[in-house]
Amino acid sequence: MPLISSAKPARHQHVDEEEVRRRQAANEAAGVEKVRLQKVLARAGVASRRRSEILIEEGRVEVNGKVVERQGMRVDPSADIIRVDGVRVNVNEDLEYWILNKPRGLQSTMEDELGRPCIGDLISEKVSSGQRLFHVGRLDADTEGLLLLTNDGELANRLMHPRYKVSKTYLATVLGEADRSVVRALKEGIELDDGPAKADYAQIVDVYNGQSLIRVELHEGRKHIVRRMLKELGYPVQRLVRTKIHTVQLGEQKPGHLRALNSSELTSLFKAVEM
Repeated sequence: MPLISSAKPARHQHVDEEEVRRRQAANEAAGVEKVRLQKVLARAGVASRRRSEILIEEGRVEVNGKVVERQGMRVDPSADIIRVDGVRVNVNEDLEYWILNKPRGLQSTMEDELGRPCIGDLISEKVSSGQRLFHVGRLDADTEGLLLLTNDGELANRLMHPRYKVSKTYLATVLGEADRSVVRALKEGIELDDGPAKADYAQIVDVYNGQSLIRVELHEGRKHIVRRMLKELGYPVQRLVRTKIHTVQLGEQKPGHLRALNSSELTSLFKAVEM
């Protein structure tokens, strides 16, 4: 079985070679100590040191555009461009990308002036260790589910910018037994007090005991947009869970738990916002 790389892709795959040379020269003049390549790969989460050595032996690792042909090579992680299987690797340990399954009742803030429970309480250990994560967008206190946390300001800003139309998927439990007319109305658009809103996709997942479970996908970012759309149609929301942002899914992650994004998820988000 071939060895699979777990590398986190760098957010910028194409780089300015002249800028790279300037950084290398500056770091060399400053006496920046270089580190063994397999150690850098292991730190970046590509693979263990031993498995990183195997990747090097197989000719799958490049440094500054050249395939590495020997073990023990030393590199400058802050300047050298390292690729595994042609993908530039994120060796900047300062950048963090996490998914939180936000429980109901928490404010989407790192600190709350009124002393209410907030997501900062859940990730206090990471915040106190200096990582300074912040949330990408918000979920209101009564809404549960997927919340991205990062310290990558450029990615966060692009994900929230309407230009990129990043989709978000919600599961809404509503009062009332919905029918196809609800799906049609969501897709065609609903007039709200601050303008029309429509879903990119809608589906009735289940109808039971006077309630309905409805999946709604949209790229709108207005406050309480899903709740307002469904309420306007006569189906007040009883529970709302965000399950997906673009291709990143909540899956079986438990409420209150954090997990790091994997390489394919990061690659997908970077592509979605043209990074």
